[in-house]
Amino acid sequence: MYPLSILDLSPIVEGSDAAQSFRNSLSLAQHGEGWGYQRFWLAEHHGMPGIASAATAVLIGHVAAGTRTIRVGAGGIMLPNHSPLVIAEQFGTLESLFPGRIDLGLGRAPGSDQRTARALRRNLASDADEFPQDVQELMDYFSGEARQAVRAVPGDGLDIPIWILGSSLFGAQLAAALGLPYAFASHFAPQQMMQAIDIYRATFRPSAQLSKPYVMLGFNVFAADTDEEAHYLASSAQQAFINLRSGRPAKLPLPQRDFLKHAGPQEQALLEQILSCSAIGAPDTVAEKMQAFIKHTGADELMITSQIHHHAARLRSYEIAAQATRTMVNKAN
Repeated sequence: MYPLSILDLSPIVEGSDAAQSFRNSLSLAQHGEGWGYQRFWLAEHHGMPGIASAATAVLIGHVAAGTRTIRVGAGGIMLPNHSPLVIAEQFGTLESLFPGRIDLGLGRAPGSDQRTARALRRNLASDADEFPQDVQELMDYFSGEARQAVRAVPGDGLDIPIWILGSSLFGAQLAAALGLPYAFASHFAPQQMMQAIDIYRATFRPSAQLSKPYVMLGFNVFAADTDEEAHYLASSAQQAFINLRSGRPAKLPLPQRDFLKHAGPQEQALLEQILSCSAIGAPDTVAEKMQAFIKHTGADELMITSQIHHHAARLRSYEIAAQATRTMVNKAN
């Protein structure tokens, strides 16, 4: 099976609450484990009515405790929101509880608006600029031979894979310089994807963690048993993106039939750009689009996100995506 992983925002849907979102996230991880997904990542966002994964490390522990083999991690922790020592202690704790199963993806965006960022006690003027130094400080805490007087306990000497996340060229350059795996947010910011991949691969320096470049790309899948049903399910995410870009973030809306037909030209253009790295359709349609995307990008792994309102339909979408990769492998053989 081609390596597939799950990105979950633990969506809070219309008519529900965070408690149900957490139950759904665990359910998705358990099913994903059975379908052969490599890893299950949760993303740090703050102040978002439709996203429940703000306390990311806590939720990672919840999911890891309810699964057995799938890797569980952050996609990602927004490091400027935190001291590197605190993250080293949190993920050192997680790795100690669930050895060999924890990933730590790091981003430099706040995962929030400026008011929320200030409430997180961030120094907006300098924190993002200090991201490379913060990443190296965090790596040092895990090294077992830290150059700093302070030790991360737990954390010191633990083997926790670190990834660099990005949606621009900056992350690609940093991941290459540090010899770390790179995850690009093509599922919502695809504009610089190919340029970022090229820079990362061309300038990669081998490290103790990684001997050659490794690229994971975000990819939206809205899959169902028919193309018509898949487009219906995708309308929840389409509405959510429009709401977010219009300054009206909300819970994940109910799907609407023929949503795109009633959207204005500006909204349609926005969605075409944001969701260009997507597969919407029945199993054969999804398999074809996933295969074309992998061939075009040379991605080593895809991280699938399916922002679908109904939990049973979301599970089915991830199941179809997993089946699609088996179809691709069988055809290749």
